[in-house]
Amino acid sequence: MNEDFARNLRLLCSYYKSIAEVCRRLNINRPQFNRYLTGRYKPSAHTMLRFCDFFGVEEHEILLPHNQFQRLIQVRPRKSSFVEAELPEFPHLRRLQQIGTAGMDRYLGYYFEYYLSMACPGRILRTLIYLVRQGDSIYYQRTERLREHPKEKPCHGIYLGIAYFLTDRIFMIDYESLTGHEITETILYPSFRNRVSRLNGLKLGVSGSGERMPSCMRVTYEYLGSSVDTHRALSLCGLYELDSDEIDLSFKHAVINRIDEGEWHFRARH
Repeated sequence: MNEDFARNLRLLCSYYKSIAEVCRRLNINRPQFNRYLTGRYKPSAHTMLRFCDFFGVEEHEILLPHNQFQRLIQVRPRKSSFVEAELPEFPHLRRLQQIGTAGMDRYLGYYFEYYLSMACPGRILRTLIYLVRQGDSIYYQRTERLREHPKEKPCHGIYLGIAYFLTDRIFMIDYESLTGHEITETILYPSFRNRVSRLNGLKLGVSGSGERMPSCMRVTYEYLGSSVDTHRALSLCGLYELDSDEIDLSFKHAVINRIDEGEWHFRARH
């Protein structure tokens, strides 16, 4: 039994870079593991269970005659038989980081973001965005300030994300940092004027309320500058009625979610 088991174990190990890698992943002493590979020792019931869980095989399978076990492994999908190998490096992600920050510096700074709230339909949500370069990447923080009723204490939601600038478009993805329950994607395009003043686009996400259906909505960014009084800026964030005089009419028009006749896709507005 030990000889077949040892040969089967060596076969399973051959799918990894080295015996050292297997020992490291199993958190097992190399000299002890070598005893099993040579067939000199039979593992305990507990150790056998660890081996089977790690390699994705049943105990009766790993004890089969080697020729039979070899045929079994050859026809079995690799993914269901073994734990995943170490993740390879992804050079294309490094390339995206390199090409996705060129030309982005002129858009760094603070913005008010406007869109129709998912959690409170029919009301405009104004949030504060801060885009900043750190090292070779562009990161941002999106801060929500919600107070559904005047007597309620406002609550804040903080979203952290990364941004890329590709072919005159800003691609952004962030997550809700307190609970980790939401990921939001935003694509913006500039007005192509000499001075950055407004960015329009689309936002895809889910509501922070009980409704989990994905939603897509128009969004517009109002540029505030490279530095602001954040306390004052946050005090202006929150929910606004559609007829509120505190929201510029042009922003209201930019975030209305409708599809005009002849349109086949939900598109951002100029």
